[in-house]
Amino acid sequence: MQPNFAVPTEASLPLHLVEEAECLNWLDTQTPQIASWARAMGFTGSWGQVLVLPGPDGTPTGALIGTGTAKSRARNRFVLAAAAAKLPEGTYSLANSLPADLSAEVECFGWLMAHYAFDRYAPSKGAKARLVAPEGVDAKRIEGIAAGECLTRTLINTPAEDMGPAELQTAVEALAIEHGASVSTLTGDDLLTQNFPLIHTVGRASDRAPRLIDLRWGTEGPTLTLVGKGVCFDTGGLNLKPGASMGLMKKDMGGAANVLGLAHMIMATGLPLRLRVLIPAVENAVSGPAFRPGDILSSRKGLTVEINNTDAEGRLVLADALALAAEESPDLLISMATLTGAARVAVGADLAPFFTDRDRDASALASAAVAAGDPVWRLPFHESYEAMIEPGIADLDNAPSGGFAGAITAALFLRRFAGDARYMHFDIFSWSQTNQPARPKGGIGQGIRALFEALPQMLADHRDSK
Repeated sequence: MQPNFAVPTEASLPLHLVEEAECLNWLDTQTPQIASWARAMGFTGSWGQVLVLPGPDGTPTGALIGTGTAKSRARNRFVLAAAAAKLPEGTYSLANSLPADLSAEVECFGWLMAHYAFDRYAPSKGAKARLVAPEGVDAKRIEGIAAGECLTRTLINTPAEDMGPAELQTAVEALAIEHGASVSTLTGDDLLTQNFPLIHTVGRASDRAPRLIDLRWGTEGPTLTLVGKGVCFDTGGLNLKPGASMGLMKKDMGGAANVLGLAHMIMATGLPLRLRVLIPAVENAVSGPAFRPGDILSSRKGLTVEINNTDAEGRLVLADALALAAEESPDLLISMATLTGAARVAVGADLAPFFTDRDRDASALASAAVAAGDPVWRLPFHESYEAMIEPGIADLDNAPSGGFAGAITAALFLRRFAGDARYMHFDIFSWSQTNQPARPKGGIGQGIRALFEALPQMLADHRDSK
């Protein structure tokens, strides 16, 4: 589905945005009919409050939307999305400006995402109210961002029965056709002959062949490579997950879904860069050929890895893909993965933790995250923990014992395969646990709108530093 803005029309109904602190003064400036109706209905301008204004015949003539206080706006995102879900079907336009601390682009994105519904298996509907893009807002850009987010959500929400490695490849190929990109794929035993042993090993126990999907787009500008974890279902392997932990494992390809959503944003808006997207797509299954705890595996880079937990498989498939990416020395290399529970413990489900060695990149991303309404938080590549991923019997340990700093040690593990590339890693949750404005329960993008906002500055900084 593709949520878009409404075509401007004289018949659009006005939406009046009212701050809580100014509500009484604002009502004093309105017609007696509006003022008395609002007072009778208890409209106070609180965050997300909606009051439809009836005409003489009872049909809507507009609506009031409460935008709350600065404090309530800081605690809640997407007030227009909250309103869209409550408004009756129709075409609306903003009658006045948003409060200064709210971004029109972010709020309009939220409005569009209020229309998202995952309806592949049962009827499901989003908001019915449509919005005319406010003046000064780049409607096509926001629609491109929203389409990328919709792609991410739909890929994650699709269960593994219908979103295995082959189906994920099909989704990438469809995206490539849409934007004139190219795709090549290595499948099954070809991974071994082409030296991707970790991807092959993790996926070999499944009857759904593992693969490495490689998308390329663009002919000019700086080079950006995105690597997304595509574990289409994760049983945990021989270190089998308990049933309760396995219930959400259709989302273990959330890293792949996020980089594809970001790729759509980049291509749909024509960012001037050369893009490469690498997705190691596997199913971590249990059968005779499954890899085992205690195995020592070789990687594309030549580093050996001791397996202390087959449920720490995401970093293994990413390792081979990162090693391939680093061979081209891209100007910027970014990986995204639903990688560790430790990241959730550290920052919760709403923040997208990221790692980078470059303060300028971290600063650019932090600023962009605020502008995009897409919160992120920096965690450190803490050098002192390097010894924790060095088991002695092999070069690296895929699951250090002790339980401490799990997100950091996983990020350090991945950095070993990124070589000298300018590298950034995201350890995301990519799931909304409850229904929230613009974020219904289910798969979501995390960090990709912040990255999309930050990329021009980050890549310009790279050119300036050369």
